[in-house]
Amino acid sequence: MCGIVGYIGLKQAYPILVKGLKRLEYRGYDSAGIALINGDTNIYKKKGKVSDLEEHVKNKNLSGTIGFGHTRWATHGEPNDTNAHPHVSEKGYFALIHNGIIENYAYLRKKLESRGYSFYSETDTEILVNLIEYIYLKGKVEPEMAVRMALSKVVGAYGLVISCKDAPDQLIAARRGSPLVIGIGDEEYFIASDATPIVEYTKSVIYLNNDNVAILKKNELTLKTIDDVPLSVTIKQLNLDIGEIEKNGYDHFMLKEIFEQPKSIHDTFRGRIAADLSEIKLGGLLDVMDRIEKAKRIIIIGCGTSWHAGLVGEYLLEEYARIPVEVEYGSEFRYRKPIIYEDDIVIAISQSGETADTLAAINLAKEQNALVLGICNVVGSSIPRETHAGVFTHAGPEIGVASTKAFTAQVTVLAMMAFLLSKKKGLINDEEYKALITELNDIPDKIEIILKNNDQFKKIAELYKDASNALYLGRGYFFPVALEGALKLKEISYIHAEGYPAAEMKHGPIALIDKNMPVFVIATKDRSYEKIVSNIQEVKARNGIVIAIVTEGDTIIKNLADHVLEVPAAEAALASLLAVVPLQLLSYHIAVMRGCNVDQPRNLAKSVTVE
Repeated sequence: MCGIVGYIGLKQAYPILVKGLKRLEYRGYDSAGIALINGDTNIYKKKGKVSDLEEHVKNKNLSGTIGFGHTRWATHGEPNDTNAHPHVSEKGYFALIHNGIIENYAYLRKKLESRGYSFYSETDTEILVNLIEYIYLKGKVEPEMAVRMALSKVVGAYGLVISCKDAPDQLIAARRGSPLVIGIGDEEYFIASDATPIVEYTKSVIYLNNDNVAILKKNELTLKTIDDVPLSVTIKQLNLDIGEIEKNGYDHFMLKEIFEQPKSIHDTFRGRIAADLSEIKLGGLLDVMDRIEKAKRIIIIGCGTSWHAGLVGEYLLEEYARIPVEVEYGSEFRYRKPIIYEDDIVIAISQSGETADTLAAINLAKEQNALVLGICNVVGSSIPRETHAGVFTHAGPEIGVASTKAFTAQVTVLAMMAFLLSKKKGLINDEEYKALITELNDIPDKIEIILKNNDQFKKIAELYKDASNALYLGRGYFFPVALEGALKLKEISYIHAEGYPAAEMKHGPIALIDKNMPVFVIATKDRSYEKIVSNIQEVKARNGIVIAIVTEGDTIIKNLADHVLEVPAAEAALASLLAVVPLQLLSYHIAVMRGCNVDQPRNLAKSVTVE
């Protein structure tokens, strides 16, 4: 959600900034802009895509070895050229780009207006840049002090890059709640909201923490707090290659990431299951495992796809670890005065590690002294730093807005946790434990088999690409898969879709079923198989269209459904990892056939870093 890239060094900044903005397009945005500093500060911004900005700046002065760029996802004010970033203070002393939300902007605006300031945009960002200028001119202080003093008056979240015309050789970066990373080069620094624009130039980075301020010159970096406390610089190494953020011959990142799932699942359990498949080791939980074993309740927190993964985790942990589990939306959890006990275990799930609602829920749980664990994909992000312990998924960068491989990697981690707890609590014996690990180890190969049937999924997509509505049904472990399948279809193809427990169909959704309603049913062999067969018969009795995900060799449902998509047999606890793949591919092909922007669906952002 919004993207930042900045550069200060010896090279021309414009090519680095534009390439960086293109790397950040996956985050979701509706306008783009850049500031280039070369004596004067030249600012160019445009509603639309980065390509629209490139067209806009043709034949303009693009020189300068210092600059910053931004992709904006509108919060305050509609998407247009005026509201696009960067914003400039009224008297022209400061230019600024901003990720996040200034919650007390209305109060600050009123104060500034009483002091003679006027505003040309509808954004909260313009209030901030003018507040900095007001303090700078009134207090006659250094630019970085004006920034720090202004930020001490701000309520909200921000990732900022700021320039001052009186200090044309420096940039100032600051962070609270919205991520910023600084890349270290040879007499140069890079600033970005995530590592994707930086990895091409350096692997050495600094992750800013909340209330950090960085003052950057071409060969100097100073790090301090908003309260002017000096900080030591901790340099990390990126475990990311440029090839991981390229399409590598695929038409879309989403398709690439669907096909990467055998590898991402394998990478997630690689090194964590013994070579002889006899044991699971989760090093990130080693120091807290005793407390987890004794837990009387687990609360799982997530948003979107991560919430669906959490629902699968609920089934896994309750069945195998015999611990009661509640699954909560981060956005609801933080506002409804939840009851949290000191012996609770809270598991926060996030692909990006920056989801604002999930982070707020983590802080709430920590205030109540619960043990908070993280399941996250991005090393160096906020959630791994804010939680007491956790497990990385190792899915690799996920660029497509619609999450695919992150979901299956998250479920893989939850399965390992459930199986490990089951064994430690003496609920399964060595033979049963090894059988579950063996099943997990076989999942990547089974997904490879499913992916070989991609052409079949494409043919079925062609039949239903013009549908207006769709229903997804599943029972047990497959109810969350039904929710996830519906989410994938609606978010990238804009077809209205709903996921339901199959047994709930008679409590309302059955009224919608007719000859125009495709019903996707997850119907692989498990203990609910006979029940799901009955649900399919109910749909067919009302002239509904059934597309069923079935276990290889199934003959009963094959004679009932309009279409069957086979997946290999698997233990019920892990079959969700297989059943979701056909639904991902069907959604992808339908969206492509409808002419939708699969990787950047309208109104959506990859990482929701504001409320």
